[in-house]
Amino acid sequence: MKTVLYSLSIAPRLLVPFVLSSVLLVSPVHAQQPSADRARLDQIAQEAARRFVETRGAASAAPALAQTRPGAPPEPGRQVDLTLADAVARALERNLDISVERLNPQTFDFAIAALQANYRPTFASNFGVRSQSTFPRTQTAGADMLVTDTMTGNTGLTQNVKWGGGSYAVGFNNNRQSQSDAFATRNPALNTNLSAAYVQPLLRSFRIDTNRAQLRITALNQEISEIALRGTIVRTLANVRNAYWDLVYAIQAADVAGRSLALATKLVEDNQARVEIGTLAPLDIVQAQAEEATRRQTVAQTVATQRTAELVLKRLIVNGTEDPYWVSTLNPVDVPTFSTDPLDVAGAVKRALENRTDLQQSARQLRANDVSLESLTDQQLPALDLTASYGLAGIGGPQFIRQSGQLGGASTPTIPSGYFDALRILGNQTAPTWNLAVSFSYPIGTSPAEANVARARLQQRQTIAQSRQLELQIATDVTNAALQVESSRERVQAASAAREFAERRLDAEQSRFEVGLSTNFFVVQAQRDLRDAQNAELRALLDYRRAQVEFERVQEVPTGNGPGVTTIQGGGSQAPRANTGGGGGFGGN
Repeated sequence: MKTVLYSLSIAPRLLVPFVLSSVLLVSPVHAQQPSADRARLDQIAQEAARRFVETRGAASAAPALAQTRPGAPPEPGRQVDLTLADAVARALERNLDISVERLNPQTFDFAIAALQANYRPTFASNFGVRSQSTFPRTQTAGADMLVTDTMTGNTGLTQNVKWGGGSYAVGFNNNRQSQSDAFATRNPALNTNLSAAYVQPLLRSFRIDTNRAQLRITALNQEISEIALRGTIVRTLANVRNAYWDLVYAIQAADVAGRSLALATKLVEDNQARVEIGTLAPLDIVQAQAEEATRRQTVAQTVATQRTAELVLKRLIVNGTEDPYWVSTLNPVDVPTFSTDPLDVAGAVKRALENRTDLQQSARQLRANDVSLESLTDQQLPALDLTASYGLAGIGGPQFIRQSGQLGGASTPTIPSGYFDALRILGNQTAPTWNLAVSFSYPIGTSPAEANVARARLQQRQTIAQSRQLELQIATDVTNAALQVESSRERVQAASAAREFAERRLDAEQSRFEVGLSTNFFVVQAQRDLRDAQNAELRALLDYRRAQVEFERVQEVPTGNGPGVTTIQGGGSQAPRANTGGGGGFGGN
């Protein structure tokens, strides 16, 4: 008999290159590879099956189950000998409920990848041309109509930093500006600047912000989803075992009905022989014939029940109607066993408190609630943000000097200059600009954050009580399941004794009938009693096996979804983001 158990085995990096060419080395965000996902989920399934086996201590069966894969498919329409281990292995490999549940943890891989993408560098670039004509307003405007043509080319890099919630921005901005102003000293003017800015929250959003909270909560939700997958595996394999024993019971019940019919048929034949030799009246055969007809109906009913039980088992171990097992006849070769060994209820309760999926899910939810509470508490802090920036500027373009130093006088180009001159000036750090600022904000009076934290703390105390309530419910479930096993065991022993007495009574009544000391009525009644006793023994043995399956299952998963713990909805604000200004994210007029 197999049982299923699982175990969930469940930097300041971001050194930002200052050189623009490093942007080309940034790789795109990808979700985890499907092969790695499948390997992880296969490991969960195999570990679940292994521990389910270990719950009953069937050490000899565990290695076989852990390595079993469905063998070569049978030819459609033929009878297939099926062991319980084979049925469990096929369910792990082919059950559609498990296949559907396997996809849920993978969805969180993409959710985590999307959140992680917020910490990837973002490259931005723009190029544009603009022409602007304005009317002069002073005598020194330098023209009757001022026309300014500007060509802009900006690039930059921004990135959010996970540690501390800070962010930086680097910009390299260029423009070429030509104008009709007669007083201009450079025309066209070639401007270039390189700037970097960093914003660091010092109080609010320093420990945690919305994105970091969601990352931690989503990772916990993925663990909860994997635990739910293990729960689905446990329930499915428990259903497989129950369906297997139901089919065994249905086959044996059909066999009992067949043997009962054979007894009724033999009684009819014996009575006909007695009528022929004159030792029995013809009317006395009618009762035996009526009983034979009734038992034929019972045989038909048991055969229909057997087919239904077989269909239930097939539905759990095939992945579609094209599966050869769907159109084959299943022959369960394992027989139910009976044990009088006492149950270790205390050990079972301890294992349940360690392995129950609902308790493990509740523990993850409590951790997620702690993250939400931490995020809400962070919002009570004042917003204190440090901003630092540094920039360098360069300029190039032909420079004009006015004759005699007169404003508006004729000019001659005296200093030729170009874009490389602007880069040289930039590199010489001739015109630096730096900025260091601290911003502070705090709401006066009671803030919504304080009310949210008070509500979350109250919910947290509630979740702790719910967790303790769940532990008590688990102990109750396991103990009650153990009582059902003990009760079913006593029923099996009583039913076995009743069946033995029914066999002796039928033998005695048959002997009395043969010597004329009994009648058809008492023989038929004894046959009925034997059939009922045999069915009662089969039913008691089936209930015993189902009680064992239930006892093993409640150590792993709850009967239903069960009450969980309250989910605390976290709040939070996004940390301020660095920006170097203007077009394309970076200034440059």
